This record gives sequence, structure tokens and C-alpha cells, in this order.
Amino acid sequence: MTRKSEDAGRSTIRDVAARAGVSASTVSRVLGGVYPVSSATRTRVMRAVRDLDYVADARAKAVAGVGTPTLAFVLEDITGPSFAHMAYGVEREARRLGHLCLVCTTEGDVQHEVEFVEMMRAQRAAAVILVGGSADTPEYRERTRRMADSLASAGSRLVLCGRPPLGPGAPVTVIEYDNEGGAYALVAHVLTQGHRRVLFLGGASDHTTAQGRERGYLAAHRARGLDPDPALLLHGDFTRDSGHRLMHEALRQGLEFTAVVAATDMVAAGALTALHEAGLTVPGDVSLAGYDDIPFARDLHPALTTVHVPYEELGRLAVRTALGRTPESPDEHLLLGTHVVVRDSVAPAE
Repeated sequence: MTRKSEDAGRSTIRDVAARAGVSASTVSRVLGGVYPVSSATRTRVMRAVRDLDYVADARAKAVAGVGTPTLAFVLEDITGPSFAHMAYGVEREARRLGHLCLVCTTEGDVQHEVEFVEMMRAQRAAAVILVGGSADTPEYRERTRRMADSLASAGSRLVLCGRPPLGPGAPVTVIEYDNEGGAYALVAHVLTQGHRRVLFLGGASDHTTAQGRERGYLAAHRARGLDPDPALLLHGDFTRDSGHRLMHEALRQGLEFTAVVAATDMVAAGALTALHEAGLTVPGDVSLAGYDDIPFARDLHPALTTVHVPYEELGRLAVRTALGRTPESPDEHLLLGTHVVVRDSVAPAE
């Protein structure tokens, strides 16, 4: 089949505009993401893009002066320090390789995520990087597999960072770090200091990142013949407010513990404040450890013992790997290591 005959069967921007009941310029605005449009208009346009399997003509984009290759970085919330460092790595590596990096925050809205991926497919983005843990459900796998296949058909590549893999055969790259191994090493360090009742401040029970860190906590105990008290496993989210609330609740309930392991450094920061408010010292009365090794962890008082996660390198690797693979390449799974950073917040149990 010739290129001309291929083009003859391809939907155009005017087809999308007619289907959505808007002008061609409005379609361009929605796909370009430069000018504000109403959410109802955006939804109609993206539905038409999906129904017509529309992909922007790369030659037309070049004529219009918007031919710079792009990749997209999609995450729930960029205000978290760990995600911010990953975004920094993505942007730096994309720029080094001559690509423009677009960032989308979804605030946990699955439909927003799907629409943005469709928009990037229509814009012929070189790759789309989805970041952050998720519930590993059949709905997640089906939805994400559709996105991966759709991007691959348009010459793009889906990269999952810290998200559950989709199984064999999916045209996707999975890059994650060893949540379970990092938590295992951290809790093992706490246990070697003589602590036997270790409070765990975890994340949502259906969140894969939280699940991995909790598995590490449990495995470290069981490897030493210890059976952790289920009452010492508390669940919230990965925020400072959650750490403060969970720590306050543990103290109110009178739970007995000599050490606390928090699922993130932000959770640990909230827990530290609650301990100080209760008149307790760290590590004099209670030892405390976190996870992530975000920059302010070393500036807490005391400096926080934690697990270092190479977030910036993870972002760089996501870009290098995505741009180095063909869209149709089979699934690829890369696992980055972590390590414990010992500071001043964990002391031997008395």
C-alpha cells in the first residue's frame, strides 16, 4: 500500500471537528493543550478522537512549526517531593535527547488520565510515562493494556513507573524500585537494634507501593521468627497529615511500641510532630524511620533514618528506555535497587 492510499483512509482534524460538533481550531486547541476550553468540549473532542482513531499528521505538525518530538509525564500529584524529583529526571533527560516534556497531573481521576493519554497519542508523542502506585485490579490491567496498544499503534510507547505490570506480551516498559526489599532492609535494621514492637504507618491497603512496603515489614519480622502484632499495622495515605493522624491515634489508643517505621518520609515527618506534641523524644523514647530519602529527611531533628530511592535516576531511565525501544517491542521489566541510609532517628531499644 502506498503512502497516498494510507493517507486517504486516515481521519482528519475536520472529521474530528464534525463528529464533536466544534470547529477544527477548537480541536487543535484541545489537542495542543495551550488554550483553555470547557471540560464538556474537551470530553466531546477526545471522544471523537477515540471513535475516529485520529492521529495528527506529523508532516502537518512540522509545517505548523510544532514538530519538536514530545513525551508526556503523567502523575496524580506533582507536589509530593518524590514525584517532583522523578519529574526533574524526566525533564532533564528529555531535554538532553531533544524532546519536549509535557506534565499532566490527574488528581487521581482515571478518566482524566485516559483522556490525556489519548491526546498524546493523537499528538504523536514519542512516549507516555505513567507514574505512581495503583490498585492492581482487572479493570486497571484492561484499561492500561488498551492505552498501551493504542499508543503502540500510533508509534508511541507506554512506560509504567512504580505501577503494576500488565503481564506478558503487552507493548509496555515497566520500571520500578524494590519496595519490599527496601522495607525489609529498613525493618531488619530496626530489629537488630533490639526493637520488638514496631509500629508501621502504611498507605492504602490496595495500593501496590504500600503493599510492597508492608510485605517487607512483615517479612523482616518473620525472617527472625517474630510474629508482628496486627494492631501495630495502621493504614492511611502517604502524606504528612496522615502520619500525624495515625501517630496521634496510636498514642490515644495506648498502643505499646518502641519504634515506628513510616511508609514515606512525609508520613514520618507527621509522626515526628505528633510524638513531639505528646512530649516524647526521638530516638530517646521512640525510634523512627521513613522511606524515600527525600532531601528534607536529613534536615529533620533528628535526621531521619530512611530508605534511599533513586527517583531522579528512575525518571532519566524511563526516558532513555522509552526512546530506545520500538513501539511494538514486547514488555520489559526493570527493577532498581534501594538502600538504607542510617542517620540519627533510630537508637538501640532499652
